[in-house]
Amino acid sequence: MRHWAQRAGRARAAALLALGAVACTAAAASHTAPAARSTAGAHRDGTVVRIALAQRQSQVILSADGPWRIHAADGRVEAALTEPRERWVLERDGARVSARREDSRPVSHRDTPLIARATDPDGTVTFNGRRYRGELVVSAAEGGLLVVNRLAVDDYVKGVVPLEIGTSAAADVAAVEAQAVAARSYALTHLAGTRRAWDMVATVNDQVYGGATAETRLGNAAVDATAGLVLLYAGRAVNAPYHAACGGTTAEAPDVWRSAGEPYLRRVSDQVPGSERFYCDHASRFRWTRSYDRDELRESVARYLRKLPGGAGTGAGEVRDVRVLTVTPAGRVATLAVETGRRTVTLRGNEMRDLLRSPSGEMLSSTYFSADVAHGGGGVERLTLRGGGYGHGIGMCQSGAIGRARAGHDFRTILRTYYPGTTVGRVD
Repeated sequence: MRHWAQRAGRARAAALLALGAVACTAAAASHTAPAARSTAGAHRDGTVVRIALAQRQSQVILSADGPWRIHAADGRVEAALTEPRERWVLERDGARVSARREDSRPVSHRDTPLIARATDPDGTVTFNGRRYRGELVVSAAEGGLLVVNRLAVDDYVKGVVPLEIGTSAAADVAAVEAQAVAARSYALTHLAGTRRAWDMVATVNDQVYGGATAETRLGNAAVDATAGLVLLYAGRAVNAPYHAACGGTTAEAPDVWRSAGEPYLRRVSDQVPGSERFYCDHASRFRWTRSYDRDELRESVARYLRKLPGGAGTGAGEVRDVRVLTVTPAGRVATLAVETGRRTVTLRGNEMRDLLRSPSGEMLSSTYFSADVAHGGGGVERLTLRGGGYGHGIGMCQSGAIGRARAGHDFRTILRTYYPGTTVGRVD
């Protein structure tokens, strides 16, 4: 396919710019039909994932260090004559999208999203300071512009692994490989089909994804070494949740989420055999303490209650008591009661992590804690929590995986340990 930026001169580009704004209709916002999903840069099994990078944007600015192009979804019509290091501005005008070079008039193509991609297979396009492989699809959607990165699943996983596992040490390679398999499994079990214009978002709501900018040599090598491998149970790819540190023992899904358990998500001890140490005890939040004074606790409870149905505009009043009601077999708090002057709420799993946020808004590290309540003046004067671990505790303990890698475990052993009954293989 010819490269417009290399073959078209500035005079020709200026002539195209003079054509003015051509429209991209709002109907394109829900453009998700499988036939329209590009296979550009697809993994060898043909799997392409769609990652929502931004929504409700009033303006999108794109650029690239190397040759790139902006074109229509059918790939045959050029919407812009781009050159390396040019900045192109995409804006919404009512139900339409226009594109223009930063110093020029708008240009775009009718009845389709605009797609930006590098013409070099290894090239990237830059958005919001990050470089992305594959394609950036910009559509008009409710509230503004929607930006979706469409790319091969393994290219996506390369942008996930370093941000999720958080290590670049060569000694930890088995943990990084385990993370690659878990992240790939998560991705393949979260394909949304035609239900919406993207499969996952780029945040902790799915997996943290930083594009090519986040890639590391170790992470890329781990993804390549495990290419196509996913976590299987009874021959089918399965969702593979993971967390930063378990604090000594992982959790089962019903311990934390209001959901049924899975046979491969059972509690697993992270204790090193024959010792009192744990594979994850190097984690910064292996053990932690968090305290709340009277005002901090009241504000945390009030903030949570305002989010409940019918809670808008209501305060919590004085927090009279905080009680651990039940504990799981692994020692995590199963249910917690918080009594205020107006109501008593009973919380499970991540609900208590949400309620017991810090004054800055950070969720409680985990549900693996004990509570020390000091009363005074008719309410809780001080609440001190002493706990362990970071995250929901289900599936693979990432710090434990690193500890096991340093102890000589390979990635298959690590995955079998944290997801009992699974195998590692390819989906036919």
